[in-house]
Amino acid sequence: MATSASASLSKTIKQQYMELPQGDKVQAMYIWVDGTGEGLRCKTRTLDFEPKSIEDLPEWNFDGSSTYQAEGSNSDMYLIPAAMFRDPFRKDPNKLILCEVQKYNLLKITCTKLIFLYLEDPTLKTNLRITCNKVMEMVRDQHPWFGMEQEYTILGTDGHPFGWPSNGFPGPQGPYYCGVGADKAYGRDIVEAHYRACLYAGVNICGTNAEVMPAQWEFQVGPCEGIDMGDHLWVARFILHRVCEDFGVVASFDPKPIPGNWNGAGCHTNFSTKEMREDGGLKAIEESIEKLGKRHEYHIRAYDPKGGLDNARRLTGRHETSNIHEFSAGVANRGASIRIPRSVGQEKRGYFEDRRPSANCDPYGVTEALIRTCLLSEEGEEPTDY
Repeated sequence: MATSASASLSKTIKQQYMELPQGDKVQAMYIWVDGTGEGLRCKTRTLDFEPKSIEDLPEWNFDGSSTYQAEGSNSDMYLIPAAMFRDPFRKDPNKLILCEVQKYNLLKITCTKLIFLYLEDPTLKTNLRITCNKVMEMVRDQHPWFGMEQEYTILGTDGHPFGWPSNGFPGPQGPYYCGVGADKAYGRDIVEAHYRACLYAGVNICGTNAEVMPAQWEFQVGPCEGIDMGDHLWVARFILHRVCEDFGVVASFDPKPIPGNWNGAGCHTNFSTKEMREDGGLKAIEESIEKLGKRHEYHIRAYDPKGGLDNARRLTGRHETSNIHEFSAGVANRGASIRIPRSVGQEKRGYFEDRRPSANCDPYGVTEALIRTCLLSEEGEEPTDY
């Protein structure tokens, strides 16, 4: 299994530089989603002050033609700070800044360029945060909570699963889920480093476990209310990529990294509202599930960046729904599209789990789709333009 050349660099030598005082300067790493809808990009700038809120942060620009987000003849894109976290790699007072991407700086656009607003949408198809935030604001009083269970696979830089034999396969699935031991848990050092880095950053990570396929793991983020769900999951993904970079391996969110009878990777999404969490909330849960059943194809398209094609690869095998085009729901049923946890069925209140989102889904797109269908009662195959 190949590892990156950076894995052999001396981290001790790097540390002696990282311990140098930085004076009153702050390194701010700006992070954004690229034009693929699943890749992350980043770059760093120096600030002369420690920002206390998003409003303190300057906007920035980048070359969108190198990130699949613009043509070379019109390549400048704006990074609009949206959420701020502590930097677990450079440590305080340095920051990670999650950004939205826009074509134009809407606050500074001149009157002579106003015509462009009528000719071209200033938002990008991969900047789903804008519309997600809009619908979250519409249902703020219902206090929608989300929890997302992010599965991923640790690979070498050659694409071979970490810890697998160089020729052949490990033993069949069975002993690896929540497993313990060097022959069952592959890459726990990475998992532990990622968990601690998320806690330091302020990401609302709430758990982790080894998954069904060897070298596959899961971490959970939540509960997060509204737009915070997408913000926290994207930053958790970024931190995982950076941790893996230091270890010289790769974190893959491919929904089906290994063909055949090996588990796919999803991002199961738990959802509730204030009404669902209160006594008798099961009725509201069942009403939402009924709405979801009537809009299954819309959700499948929204739940992976390729409009359902990635889920078509993934939704086979153990603990996955057997047919991407069929909708089902049930208590404690991990083969269903929607699972009602056993405890929720007994207590008649709580949340439900949507098991359809793929591992590489955009959390803004997933949470927005749930709000549109369950709370705004949208119907049909296209989202409503408010």
